[in-house]
Amino acid sequence: MKITVDTDLCEVHGDCVVAAPDIFDIGEDDDVVQILNAEPGEEYRAAIVQATKMCPVAAIKIEG
Repeated sequence: MKITVDTDLCEVHGDCVVAAPDIFDIGEDDDVVQILNAEPGEEYRAAIVQATKMCPVAAIKIEG
């Protein structure tokens, strides 16, 4: 699976970091979410799907 974040949509609510802290983090300037692992293993799928559902602006996409 591959994860992308649309940085034009992202408003840094941080819900993705709460749902999947091993995958997402907030940048040092608190202005954009960073993907720590853009191609994580299947063991992270449930957390990433939850993060995607929690994102209030639908900025997270999962491929595969």
